[in-house]
Amino acid sequence: MADKKTSVGMFTLGMVGTNCYFVFDENRTDDNGKRHCIFFDPADKGAKIFEALSENDLVVDLILLTHGHFDHIGGAEELRKLTGAKIGCYTKEQAMCKDMYLNLSNDYGLRFSVTPDILYEDNAEIEAAGLKCKLIATPGHTSGGCCYYFEEDNILIAGDTLFEESVGRTDFPTSSTSELIRSVKERLFILPEETIVYPGHGGVTTIGHEKLYNPFIY
Repeated sequence: MADKKTSVGMFTLGMVGTNCYFVFDENRTDDNGKRHCIFFDPADKGAKIFEALSENDLVVDLILLTHGHFDHIGGAEELRKLTGAKIGCYTKEQAMCKDMYLNLSNDYGLRFSVTPDILYEDNAEIEAAGLKCKLIATPGHTSGGCCYYFEEDNILIAGDTLFEESVGRTDFPTSSTSELIRSVKERLFILPEETIVYPGHGGVTTIGHEKLYNPFIY
């Protein structure tokens, strides 16, 4: 087998342009020539996600949520049904995933509710699709928000905790500005500066860039 080469693919979906990511080892295939991936935050159109991945010989082994807001879970149930993959999230976010009032979907007449199959603790080591990542609890945008860090590859799936020169909103149920700032400074800014940050909205950035230019972290 060739050396591991971790790749990150992206869809931008839904009414607020949510970034959904799939991470896979492009050099690792199964006996049928298919690559396996971890899918993050299926925001909408689970069937279209499944179709696009299948057309590119990608199989979803695990679905992970950074948080439970409607614009990050809208396609989760359909994707779970079509792939058979389990849905995982930080244990403190399960109520947000299930409650259509907390996750704001009721406000838009969508009424999304997702019951995760797996609940992870902070610093949990997660293995799937031949990959390893760690859950980093980053409360603030929501009380159970988290990021997923691929240490070997300097990749951070950041959800709505950290954006390019910005941070997630804190005017929602369970949000806290002070917690969010503390999460970014104490949990994310300690990562290597070359770490590539893949946020839930907007452009890709790095930890080093945000330490220098993010005006919200003081």
